[in-house]
Amino acid sequence: MLRTPALLAAALAGLPGPSAPIPATPKPLVAALVRTERALDEAIDRWDPATAPRRDVTLLALYQQRILRSLGTSPALARAVVRLDPAARDDVAARADLSRLAASSPPLRATPHVGAAPPADRLLAWYREAQARFHVRWQLLAAVNLVESAFGKVRNVSTAGAQGPMQFEPATWQAYGLGGDVHDPHDAILGAANYLAANGARTDERNALLHYNHSALYVDAVARYAHRIAVDRHAFLRYYSWQVFVRTPAGYRRVTGPR
Repeated sequence: MLRTPALLAAALAGLPGPSAPIPATPKPLVAALVRTERALDEAIDRWDPATAPRRDVTLLALYQQRILRSLGTSPALARAVVRLDPAARDDVAARADLSRLAASSPPLRATPHVGAAPPADRLLAWYREAQARFHVRWQLLAAVNLVESAFGKVRNVSTAGAQGPMQFEPATWQAYGLGGDVHDPHDAILGAANYLAANGARTDERNALLHYNHSALYVDAVARYAHRIAVDRHAFLRYYSWQVFVRTPAGYRRVTGPR
């Protein structure tokens, strides 16, 4: 059914704004998270992933992301939330892992380079192509893509020289990139699958991830996101719809998404 502008405006009016307040105590926070995720999943079911995320998807995903990010730096609150909502365990733990990992690196001082991710349906096709060729689960490749570059939204070169949507250092790309372009998302996904397969991802994903990044925090975060994508049919599109936050000397700043 087509919505009139008035009906559409009424529907959008109930959505959380980009800076909507986040509850500070466990029960209201869990209620907000569960309510938001339920509404987000319904919005995802109305969205064609060949197109950019709809505004309702974007706003609901941002609110979910902000809740999880707040829990990533509040261990006591995170534990209380997970006790009340065990389904949130992987997302909360992964965010805590990445917060701790980011704290070990200097904050970003330059303006980050960001852009649009490829359409979600195209990414899924490339992950599945890589899985068929290298026998590395597509969910694992999606989780690496999420953590490394927010599905290609982040375009920076790392301090170690890693680049592209799957963040390869030049020597590693030369060995495993199959002659492709490190900045091309299709080529990068195939290269990542090749590299993970060469390091035993078919039988031991965590050990393969340690070759990708020598951090137990990184490995745990990627593994948890991959698990959520595997068990929750909405998870990949939720993550795809998240925004990019960067750590600056003044704290975290969101650099993509609605204002």
